[in-house]
Amino acid sequence: MDIYIKNFSTALGGRFKKEGNFSGEEFREKYLEPLFNGKKTDQINIYLDGTEGYPSSFLEEAFGGLVRLLNDKEIVKKRLRLVTSDSMLEKEILNYIENAL
Repeated sequence: MDIYIKNFSTALGGRFKKEGNFSGEEFREKYLEPLFNGKKTDQINIYLDGTEGYPSSFLEEAFGGLVRLLNDKEIVKKRLRLVTSDSMLEKEILNYIENAL
């Protein structure tokens, strides 16, 4: 499964839907959570390039929030493959995943 964040929005919002459009919460609920429901084991490729930037609150809620919801950072790390030309962005997301619980 491939997810291109730029197809969600090229101008990402903050943490919660109540704060405005294209939030981390909205991305998590719309794109990530459905792929983790059930017993699927498919890899999910998240293509990160093509946006105007990434608010830290968006990233923490989308990826850290997924870990908190599932209560399992290992399954998130196992199934998500982050694809980006920005190694610092990948490290930042992995840090949010690792420290979410």
